[in-house]
Amino acid sequence: QVQLVESGGGLVQAGGSLRLSCAASGLTFSTRAMGWFRQAPGKEREFVSAINWSGDITYYGDSVKGRFTISRDNAKNMVSLQMNSLKPEDTAVYYCAAGAYSRGTYYGRDYEYWGQGTQVTVSS
Repeated sequence: QVQLVESGGGLVQAGGSLRLSCAASGLTFSTRAMGWFRQAPGKEREFVSAINWSGDITYYGDSVKGRFTISRDNAKNMVSLQMNSLKPEDTAVYYCAAGAYSRGTYYGRDYEYWGQGTQVTVSS
C-alpha cells in the first residue's frame, strides 16, 4: 500500500525555521520526481517546490525562492523541505507528493500520490 507520511509541522514565530520530512513506502521512490505543495483555508493548492529523481535539479515557487530548500535521500525514501525565514503567509497545510514522472513539474496534475499533510502555522 502506498504511503506518504509528512512530519515536522508545527507552530513557529515569524522569522523562524522548520524542517518538514516525508517518508515514502509502497512505491518506486528513486525514479520519481517529488514535490511539496501547500493549501491555506479557502485557497487553492499552491506549488512550493519540486526535485527530480536524482536530486540535482530543483524548482521553487516565487513566494518561497531563497527561503526554502528541498532535498531527498533515495536510500531512505525520504524528501525534506527546509523552511527558513518563515512568514505568516506561509501558514498552510503542507503536502508531500510523488510525481508520475522523473523530472519535477509545477503542476499538481503531474503527481500521482499525495500525503495527508502537516500543518505549519507562522505567528506574527
